[in-house]
Amino acid sequence: MILCFALLIVLHEGGHFFFSKLFGVRVEKFYMFFDWKFHLFSTKDKWFARLFPKVAKNETEYGIGWIPLGGYVKISGMVDESLDLEQMKQPVQPYEFRAKPVWQRFLIMVGGVLVNFLLALFIYAMILFAWGSDTLPMTHITDGFAYNEMAENLGFVDGDIPVKIDGEAIEGWEGSVYRAISKAKTVTVLREGKEVEIAMPEGGVNMLEMVEQDPRFLSVNVPARVDSVLPTAAAAKAGMKKGARILAVDGQEVQWWGDFDQIMGRKADVLAADCSHEDSVSLRQLPVVFINEGAATPDTATLMLDENYMLGIVKLPYQYYYKDAYVHRDYGFWESIPAGIAYGWETLKGYVSDLKYVFTKKGAQSVGSFGTIGNLFPAVWDWASFWNITAFISIILAVMNILPIPGLDGGHIFFLLVEAITRRPPSEKFMERAQYVGMALLFALMALALFNDAVKFLF
Repeated sequence: MILCFALLIVLHEGGHFFFSKLFGVRVEKFYMFFDWKFHLFSTKDKWFARLFPKVAKNETEYGIGWIPLGGYVKISGMVDESLDLEQMKQPVQPYEFRAKPVWQRFLIMVGGVLVNFLLALFIYAMILFAWGSDTLPMTHITDGFAYNEMAENLGFVDGDIPVKIDGEAIEGWEGSVYRAISKAKTVTVLREGKEVEIAMPEGGVNMLEMVEQDPRFLSVNVPARVDSVLPTAAAAKAGMKKGARILAVDGQEVQWWGDFDQIMGRKADVLAADCSHEDSVSLRQLPVVFINEGAATPDTATLMLDENYMLGIVKLPYQYYYKDAYVHRDYGFWESIPAGIAYGWETLKGYVSDLKYVFTKKGAQSVGSFGTIGNLFPAVWDWASFWNITAFISIILAVMNILPIPGLDGGHIFFLLVEAITRRPPSEKFMERAQYVGMALLFALMALALFNDAVKFLF
């Protein structure tokens, strides 16, 4: 996450820096991370100046701050996050931002967003060139999907395989299928080998509810086979081993992990309700029937759920179960460029479309900061995952920074567009107040994100 942030911040600020230098605007500071009160490194430090006197005399101070919430370039002659208002009281100098025509100032401010977007497209193209693409066609998911109560009320049936959205074929199973179904007028599914069309409600379905419900709106049916067992867990003590198949839980038959999730979800709901300690202990005792791989007969054991209502087992993921069903495609260098651009553009459209959920109660609760972003990265280093997540975060930064909020690039761009139309720049006093308002909004958003992360971590 730190490597991702450092890369994106430097390149984003590099976009502002590039256009500033191109148009002869002085850049006083170029910092990765914020340096409020003090910094970790600066080319103006005395020790650095003694070692590299020529670099230290450069008009731009390069440095690393200690607050990893972003970065900045301090451009002469503009009201920015540094709030250097004394400089704005001085006569206008030809090397200042405010001395340049609107179109040049526009490009300076849009430079960071432009770099973020182009970087995402480039990364997606190079991912396709280096690793190609792997698609799991919907028709290859032979065991179909499991659906929750919300989906069943709309007409979906366990085992259905979605194959078309509004008459257009679904290429493969991925997260964007949720979004497509949420907006669909009709969804065509394969049910017992025949196509069945399901009419969706007018106005669509709330996608956030689809993915946040447990179990989710739809999930790939995977046999309830155990991938691994935690050594100290109740399941391990009962003799359950890697490869074991769960046959029944709490007296109810289990075929797929979806069945298991529904049973455990109901159990968790009961346990979460107010009940006495004696009742809680009794409810945590869960009869489980399982058969280990290679065993002739099943075992029955009463397992004690832990404080998180878990058995201590890791499920066999659908990616492994269907590993031979994926269709791989390699891309040549020139072929990867348009394909990467198309994928990046679809990702951008999807993210912009999902922004509307931020303004709902559930959306506000889902806003996260470092904890949420950190969880996107896998626990084991993987270059393909790293670059894929970095490209997605680069798109997020581009979209968030272009929003017309004072304090963000989009706020400056908005005021420049107003100036271009009215032929009058906003007053410096107005820009100062707008900067304060924008920073207050950003700090409030960051506080909300940190609070949400803390709640998820603690509860």
